[in-house]
Amino acid sequence: MRTAFIGLGNMGSGMAAALARAGREVVAFDISAEALEQARAAGCETAASAAAAVAGAEVVITMLPAARHVSQVWRETVIPASRPDALLIDCSTIDVDTARSLGEAALAAGRVAADAPVSGGIAGARDGTLAFMVGCPEDQFARIEAAISPMARTVIRAGESGAGQAAKICNNMILGVSMLGVCEAFALAEKLSLDPERFFEIASKSSGQCWSLTSYCPWPGPVPSAPSNRDYHGGFLTSLMAKDLRLAQEAASRSGAATPLGAQALALYALFEGLGYGQRDFSAVLQLLRGRLVDLA
Repeated sequence: MRTAFIGLGNMGSGMAAALARAGREVVAFDISAEALEQARAAGCETAASAAAAVAGAEVVITMLPAARHVSQVWRETVIPASRPDALLIDCSTIDVDTARSLGEAALAAGRVAADAPVSGGIAGARDGTLAFMVGCPEDQFARIEAAISPMARTVIRAGESGAGQAAKICNNMILGVSMLGVCEAFALAEKLSLDPERFFEIASKSSGQCWSLTSYCPWPGPVPSAPSNRDYHGGFLTSLMAKDLRLAQEAASRSGAATPLGAQALALYALFEGLGYGQRDFSAVLQLLRGRLVDLA
């Protein structure tokens, strides 16, 4: 299955490599020469342009920073340059309206399209264990699932076009809010002279247990694989969490949904980003709450 992969950032590079390991013929493109070199080392063929990557591909996958990038690449290259029978899949996290608009544009051109954002972070991309949330026509889901399965731990159809993006921003709002709760609890435990590792042991076996605590603990030590043990590097960037929460708040405003905790979470992550820590993992907000930003220097 010849697959064009456009966008080889922290997530895209691992995803393209996972496809290549599975024996897929991957033709990759990115504007970064370093990213292209890494893709070649991972077993991908590389192209000189997005159009060259798309030409002849049975599947086209994009993983790009923001809606404006996805919209430009899809409208100028992916849709017009792809084969009439090509399957077009966007795995970026963008707003629902843009996802639906691009799905309609692809349909008008006779293409099958899906929005399929992911959860699982850089490690999940590297290991091929991402969770995909897919918005697509029901009769095309099996084909889409087969195309992305080498990158996936689970693939779930959320609904029609745009539903994958809706699921992603709602899921990440939960993640952003829950991480703040865990960080506040650790900061309070410290002030109350409760040993952080003992608190982790208790909370991880009590009603406070959640993914942000037991799989991604913001306090260094209890979860060795968490970014907190790498000075909050190599995880999910604060700037990306703020971006996703902005998408959630925009969607809430348009739909009339009440999301006060989502709004407060966005305010805190935006503050942390504004202080210059947008490139640290979002769990590093713990140090802001502790008054220990000096530890991130």
